[in-house]
This record gives sequence, structure tokens and C-alpha cells, in this order.
Amino acid sequence: MCPSPEYLAREKRFNDAVSLKKPDRVPIATMPISFMTRFAGLTDAEAFYDYERATAAWARTTAAFDFDITGSPMVMMPGSVMELLGIKTFKWPGYNLDKNLPYQFVEGEYMTAREYEPFLRDPSDFTIRTLLPRLAQALEPLGMLPPLYSFSNPLALISPLSNLASAPPLVEMFKKLGKVGEEMGRFMTCQVNLAKKLFEMGYPTAFGAVTLCPFDWVSDYLRGMRGSMFDLFRAPDKLKAATELYIPAVVQGAMVQAKMSGNPRVFIPLHRGAGGFMSNKQFAEFYWPGLKTLLLSLIDAGLVPVPFFEGDYTPRLEFLAELPPGKVAGHFDKVDKKKFKEILGSVMCFWGDVPPGLLLTGTPGEVKEYVKSLIDMFTDTGGLIVDGAVESIPAESRPENVKAMVEAVFEFGKY
Repeated sequence: MCPSPEYLAREKRFNDAVSLKKPDRVPIATMPISFMTRFAGLTDAEAFYDYERATAAWARTTAAFDFDITGSPMVMMPGSVMELLGIKTFKWPGYNLDKNLPYQFVEGEYMTAREYEPFLRDPSDFTIRTLLPRLAQALEPLGMLPPLYSFSNPLALISPLSNLASAPPLVEMFKKLGKVGEEMGRFMTCQVNLAKKLFEMGYPTAFGAVTLCPFDWVSDYLRGMRGSMFDLFRAPDKLKAATELYIPAVVQGAMVQAKMSGNPRVFIPLHRGAGGFMSNKQFAEFYWPGLKTLLLSLIDAGLVPVPFFEGDYTPRLEFLAELPPGKVAGHFDKVDKKKFKEILGSVMCFWGDVPPGLLLTGTPGEVKEYVKSLIDMFTDTGGLIVDGAVESIPAESRPENVKAMVEAVFEFGKY
């Protein structure tokens, strides 16, 4: 199916802004989650469990506000799948949170400081037999498996593995995984249908793949924030070795997802790199090498990194200036925009940053005034994409304020 003229116009508008070319007007691109389904009348719990209604709501909300680029609900696994797996790293509405509370990450040290050595010695073995059982209750029987290096002699393992496969905990685990596969199949069918629907309606999606910065992978899923921050001082070499191990995985994973989706944009939520988490010296030593390698690898592969710079990234602007111009679609939460223009005005587009408080409690007039000021600031470069700041559009944003944000772009954003 050929893309419609409306689809091509929106895609070009966005790509021109990323490439620092002046488009016909400023694009408005959003990456919200709960707002898309709440506006259409669904609770957060219903959106997590009723895929058909959630994807239909997503399409209706996109059309209602006429965004140039819309987000994707694929950033989270469905509630039924997480429930079947017994996921321990998240809480979500309809299961262990109220029906209209956003999902929450459960912070924890899922790998202790003493376990760096077995992890670095054999990361695959540690992940399968130790880490996965800690992250998901249904995967606890994986701890019964023999060390993976013992599989180097498969003939000697046929009999013990056959006996192990009949163990009741593993039999139950495989049954649950079968149900997980069925449920994920239903979920992915809905996502494919939504992508087709949006395509037919003329709306591109913001990204087709998701990955993490290597440091964030270690901090989020292994050591936790507290543990990784201690490791900056107590185990710096092991921390760096662990982040380096994840570089090929985060790059290759993003490439595979992007190829499967047909969308070249890769979303990268950045969790620990903002000012306040570490000094610039620590950022240069521990965070930036992995992030820079990830970004440049994606660019070299013809993909468009979409990093979401959570927190204040003003202290990191000099690092971002090392990136090639017009190749990264940087979504910003908090940053000194004047310094951004001085340092990155010829390197990266600015994607953001209507404050959440304005969308939640402001008036349509105040929202329009803020958007106009954004457009006025970047009108000389063309490198502006308008959206909210934190969470793109907060779940409880006033619809009239979101509408005002869009209207302001149409009213003031023509070049």
C-alpha cells in the first residue's frame, strides 16, 4: 500500500525538522501513553488489558487532535502477560495498582555487588539461571537448570535434561510460557492493526523500536539506582565492564526491532544521565561512552535515534555537541533553551517542551502563548518539534489545553 499525500507530508515535516531544514511548518509530535486512552474514555487498567479497545482509542485520539506524529502503545508489555509471568519489576493498573494510576517501576538491586564476578565471567548463564528468576516469578524454575557451559557436551546431557524437563516446576513454567505466547500474539496483532490503521489515516508513528543506554540497563535491571551510584566509587571497573557488555545487545536489539516495524526511529529513554545523578567527569567516564556508541551505531545503520533526555540535561550539552548534525531527534524534559541554541543549535533539533503543569492546570491562552514563544525562539533554525515535556502529554492533561497546543502550532508555526 502506498502512503497517502498526508502521510508523506507529515513524515517529511518531521524529518526536515530533525535534519535542521525548515519544513513547511513546525511539526507537532507526541509520545504519550495514558492520555491517548483516557481521552477516549478508557481507564488505565482497561488500556492494559483490553488491547482491541486500547488500540481503537489510540487511533481516535490521534485523529481528534491531528498530531503530525503519534506515539506507540508498545512501550509496555500488556497487563495479562506481566501477570502470567509474575513480573516483579513493575506495578501496573488493574493488578497491583488502582485502575487509573500509571505503571510504576519497582526499584531494586536484582544483582548484588558480589555477583559482578559471575555475571562478567558468564553473562548468559547468570542472566538465565539467576537474574530472570528474580525478575519474574514464573521464571523461577530456570534456577534449576545446570550451568550453561555444561551444554558444551550435549550427548552427556540428554538423560539428565530429559529428567529435568519432567520436573513439575519446569512443566508448569512451560505451560505458562505457552499462554504468554498466545497472549503476546493477540497483543502484537492489535499493534500491527493499529499501525496499519494509522498509516491509512495518514499518521506516522514516533518510533518502531525501543532500547536503553548501556549504563541504564545495568542500573535499572541489575544494580538499581542506589547500587549503581555506589559502584561509581566502590567498583568502577566492574561497572564499566558490565556496561560495555551490553553495548552489542542494545544496538542489535534496536536494529532488529526497527527492521521488523519498518520504522527507522528508535526510542531511547535515558534514566540516569541527567544532571544531579552524577558529575560531568563521571558522565564522561561511565555514561557517555556507551550512549555515544549506541547513538553513532544506530546512525551508521541508517536509523534515527530518539533519545528522551529525562531530567536536566543542561550540564551535558557539550557532550551532545560531539554528535553528527541533523541525525538525532532529541526529546528534552528540562534544559536551558538559550544554552541549547548556543551549543546545539546547528547539531540537533529541539523536541519539547510544553510544561506538564501548563497542560494540567493552565488555560488554553497560556498554552498558546508558551508554544508561540517556543516557535519564536527556534524560527531561525527550523529545528523545532513541539510536544509536552515530561511524559509528552500527561495523562490528566486538560483536552482543551492539548488542543490549544496543536492549534498554536498551526497558527504560528508556518515558515
